[in-house]
Amino acid sequence: MSEVTNFDAIFEGAIEPGKEPVRLFREVYHGTITALSYAEILLNQAIRRYGPDQPVGYPDCAYFLPVIRCLSGEEVRKLGDLPPILNRERAACKEEWTFENARRCGRATWYAAEIIEAVRYLNHDKVKELPPHPWVGKTVAPYTGFIGDPVVRQYGIKMVDWTIPGEVVILGRARDPKALAKCVQNLMGKGFMLFLADEVIEQLMEENVKLGVDFIAYPLGNFTQVVHAANYALRAGMMFGGIKPGLTDAQRDYQRRRVLATIWYLGEHDMVKTAAAFGAIYVGFPVITDQPLTEDRTIKDWFISVEDYDKLVQTTIEVRGVKITAIDIDVPITIGPAFEGETIRKGDMHVEFGGQRTPAFEVVLMKEADEVEDGKIEVIGPDIDSVQPGGQMPLGVVVEVYGRKFQEDFEPVVERRIHYYTNYGEGLWHIGQRDICWYRISKEAFNKGFRLEHLGRILYAKTKAEFAAIVDRVQVKIYTDEQKVRELLEEAKKKYAARDARLKELEDEKVDVFYSCTLCQSFAPTHVCVVLPERTGLCGAVSWLDAKASYEINPHGCNQPIPKEGIIDEVKGRWQSSDEFIYNNSQRSIEHVNFYTIMEYPMTSCGCFECIVCLVPEANGFMIVNRGHGGMTPAGMTFSTMAGQIGGGAQIPGFGGISKAYIVSRKFLKADGGLARVVWMPKALKEELRPQLEERAEEEGLGRDFVDKIADETVGTSADEILPFLEEKGHPALTMEPLV
Repeated sequence: MSEVTNFDAIFEGAIEPGKEPVRLFREVYHGTITALSYAEILLNQAIRRYGPDQPVGYPDCAYFLPVIRCLSGEEVRKLGDLPPILNRERAACKEEWTFENARRCGRATWYAAEIIEAVRYLNHDKVKELPPHPWVGKTVAPYTGFIGDPVVRQYGIKMVDWTIPGEVVILGRARDPKALAKCVQNLMGKGFMLFLADEVIEQLMEENVKLGVDFIAYPLGNFTQVVHAANYALRAGMMFGGIKPGLTDAQRDYQRRRVLATIWYLGEHDMVKTAAAFGAIYVGFPVITDQPLTEDRTIKDWFISVEDYDKLVQTTIEVRGVKITAIDIDVPITIGPAFEGETIRKGDMHVEFGGQRTPAFEVVLMKEADEVEDGKIEVIGPDIDSVQPGGQMPLGVVVEVYGRKFQEDFEPVVERRIHYYTNYGEGLWHIGQRDICWYRISKEAFNKGFRLEHLGRILYAKTKAEFAAIVDRVQVKIYTDEQKVRELLEEAKKKYAARDARLKELEDEKVDVFYSCTLCQSFAPTHVCVVLPERTGLCGAVSWLDAKASYEINPHGCNQPIPKEGIIDEVKGRWQSSDEFIYNNSQRSIEHVNFYTIMEYPMTSCGCFECIVCLVPEANGFMIVNRGHGGMTPAGMTFSTMAGQIGGGAQIPGFGGISKAYIVSRKFLKADGGLARVVWMPKALKEELRPQLEERAEEEGLGRDFVDKIADETVGTSADEILPFLEEKGHPALTMEPLV
């Protein structure tokens, strides 16, 4: 991405000539100098104690100190790298009362906060020996502190498709905690990502608002830890936008257009917090305060006052142009993606269904028009108020749909959405699918009045909203009568078996069209994902049938058909038509892609991939690491470091982003030797996929015991450590044709 020129033009007209808020700009300047001075004190103390060569950085981060790396490009590796940067930022802050200088001071304040946090992350036990100060933040639960790269990437898809429509950073202390809690619940219901710093965290906890990584509402910690909201947003620009380090205006332009963040600056102002707020304005984020502002402290569209808490959310939506796609559903709990990661432990649940504890299933069925009464919700059997807290019940969820454009192949596509729709409910928990589904409903949700009819309403409303182009009518039947559940379960199993047989027929050779997915181009402009029957999208969320359904729903959307024409290399999987499509839709930057190898012209990677596969030359094979694994790998890099190298639309031979499903596909790197080349993967991933891996290994003549020949972190995390194990087990990769 090239540098964007004259980004500061967006601020023109915000202040009328002769009406400059001099008092505000003076406050920003002095706040910045105070922050820089404090950073200098901590930095000098740390250098005296640890020495200038002491390594510095954040855990699970491939971007050094991200604010500095993104905005000015330096690779800060040790404490001694920081004094020149700090001095440069201080020199850039002029004692001038202009909007331009105030914004530049705001940037310097972000640098100061990053340096303070970097010192704090040197060694937690030793840093605690430094003189205490209210700015030095909290690290223990429930505070998150720095948020690692894996979490940023985890929510990439939801940021791309606007499931997360925007971000709100809340700083300070609310004058009305109950009103703030109401605002936050409103934001969560609309799908916003939240970052919280300072006293608002404790205020929201006292109001029993659910916070944490699982709720994409991050309680960062004390004041300076608000910089972790900044470095989260800037890393998203590098990860998904392909913005190179130091392209400051390109990064600011991206943040303004794509991240759609707003700062809520609540409670009494002080000069350092005000200076930090101007750091947000510097990158294009407006600031809203609940304090009254006189004319000499107001900047139109950038530093504004909204005293009425009931107007905070709407003002945020309007000032950033956020598009809200969430719909209101008549249920007694909040519905939104903020609750998708919520865990309901046994002690917190009112009732559970399935999970091998009771018979349970879920199924979507295509019906004729006269068989479906739109909006009808039926509960057949006792409701959840018939069991004591902690109880168990059987469950059958049957969603029946009619649509003039609906096809039987779309049934499993809609069915998989049951998982997401259920988890969007506050106090609802769902894992699995089909007849291995597992539901829990919390005591809190039950006490708010949630009943099974409300689950039906959620499924009805979300299905109608998301699939409006192909679904005309929806009715939901929820069964809890055990005899009926068992009877219908057998019918559902027949449906599942028929679908599986159909899916096995879906081979790359048996279709005449593949589908593109350019959903991630908002973040990775040169990335084109191509979805094949035997290769799902890198994110694991888009199968060939999903893409086919998406194209039927919206012929002008991100999933477009690519006819299989002009075979170039049948073994490596390359066609003239796919090369042309990818070239024309990757900003004419990617000329060739082979689908069945990562050694030559591999598919590009966005940043939302579930796993990374890469070459381990010493073992003549490949290692695979999944997003949730935070340790070192035989490639000499962690997942986060590799993701930073290959994401953003890069095409790097020997590396590739893939889905978990692709690992057990018949076409998994077929041109490179397939499954037999896998020499290492994390133990948790290996066990998760063990049944499918054993089946695939047997089909390929490797034997079911092949899985136990794959090394994991219990064997070693370097090539030297795993080679003796591979030799002892007789791993086939060691005797195969050399990859390089």
